[in-house]
Amino acid sequence: MEKQKLPNSTLILVFGIVSIVTCCCYGVLGLIFGIIALVLANKATKLYMENPENYDGYSNVKTGKILAIIGIVLNVLYLGYTIFLFSTIGMEGIQEMQREILEQYGQ
Repeated sequence: MEKQKLPNSTLILVFGIVSIVTCCCYGVLGLIFGIIALVLANKATKLYMENPENYDGYSNVKTGKILAIIGIVLNVLYLGYTIFLFSTIGMEGIQEMQREILEQYGQ
């Protein structure tokens, strides 16, 4: 019998990459992609462990799972940093910091 590809193996890999790339979107968007990738990876791993001889593409699942974990950690750290900034200096302070940075690089 021919090996079939694990369901969502490519999607898991793509979502893992997207979770890292979007970590600068205040930590929310990448966190969503990372959690979805992790859930799908766990389902695919269970399916693969039941019959490993029937499925192919487990390396994509493992790589996507690792990338999703890294993405989740980065997004949680960035989200925590964003919450810290809003709670300490507020929106006005953040806008003032942005103006100073723009003035500094504008000259």
